[in-house]
Amino acid sequence: DYVPSTIMALEEVVKAAQGRVPVFLDGGVRRGTDVFKALALGASGIFIGRPVVFSLASEGETGVRKVLQMLREEFELTMALSGCRS
Repeated sequence: DYVPSTIMALEEVVKAAQGRVPVFLDGGVRRGTDVFKALALGASGIFIGRPVVFSLASEGETGVRKVLQMLREEFELTMALSGCRS
């Protein structure tokens, strides 16, 4: 596959948008660090599909809550370790 990943293309897309439209990342988000990187590269927001769908299929609503909590905790830890306050 010779197509760049969404995270690899993000910086160029944000630059091309020039702040005229919000840019959202969809695809490849598996960890809180992925969320951090996308926001650092200029994404306005992130869509999380596969982890949520897999969790829903295996554990239902409880699984979705778990995966979202895990992503949040990883994101908050990454923020703290990077010296970011908000």
